[in-house]
Amino acid sequence: MNLTSVSPQRWLLLIALSGIGMLVFGLYLQHVVGLNPCPMCIVQRYALIGVVLLALIGWRLQGWALAAAGLLMTLSAGFGAFTAARQSWLQWYPPEVVNCGRDFYGMVENFPLNRAIPMIFKGSGDCSKIDWTFLGGSIANWSFLCFVLFGLLGVWVTLRSRAAQAA
Repeated sequence: MNLTSVSPQRWLLLIALSGIGMLVFGLYLQHVVGLNPCPMCIVQRYALIGVVLLALIGWRLQGWALAAAGLLMTLSAGFGAFTAARQSWLQWYPPEVVNCGRDFYGMVENFPLNRAIPMIFKGSGDCSKIDWTFLGGSIANWSFLCFVLFGLLGVWVTLRSRAAQAA
């Protein structure tokens, strides 16, 4: 089986399922293992949610709409890859002063609830800290690779659906 033998819609479904798995794993690391997400991790989650939603929408489309969904998914994946690359850079070359976010309890104790809730969604961990690794890569490194793969597949879906329209 090669890349072209699978329909663009099936690739989008595979991307959506993979993204959902990544989101579930991130929530597992946060709520079961106890790793605090940093602001960049939160941004990557939003980018991944964008990829998943656009892949699910594109999964049911044809023609121009499928190409548009693939292109928008590629842009969301590119934004996620940029954020993950920046976080990887911070992990490899940590700054002397960490300014990535405040801790959760400090926000709740020192600010009214209407100001604390938006701060919570900004994350509270240190973006340059490496809490977890797999095969030598941090979460940001693996996230970058996945976003690049999703982006490349989004380009392929866009080009393939455009070629089908021209034929």
